[in-house]
Amino acid sequence: MADHDREYEDYDLRHSEQIGEKNQYGAADYSEETSAELAAPISFDRSMNREERNQEAASAGKGIGFAALILSIVSLFVLPVLFGAVGIVLGFVAMRRGSTSLGSWAIGIGAASIVIGMFILPFF
Repeated sequence: MADHDREYEDYDLRHSEQIGEKNQYGAADYSEETSAELAAPISFDRSMNREERNQEAASAGKGIGFAALILSIVSLFVLPVLFGAVGIVLGFVAMRRGSTSLGSWAIGIGAASIVIGMFILPFF
């Protein structure tokens, strides 16, 4: 059934003059508030301060930092390009999540592993 065939609705949204009251100039007056229906609900829970949030973010990045460091160390012995690259990427993710020391160590070891694996090991 097409939209224009429905006769059970009070008004048709395609015709704006049927919505709202007419003002003194004869135009439709849109005084309805629709922002509450369209906007996402916002919670104003400010019980956690910034220091607690930073500590929580640092602990979340710690696991990723250890994984990145382990992969970078493993890349010194097995598949240096693959594991080194993954260690570098995870190191950047760990740094972004607050674990800067683990992330930077993983990036440094992964980069060193790639350099050693590509330029030094082929000569031996």
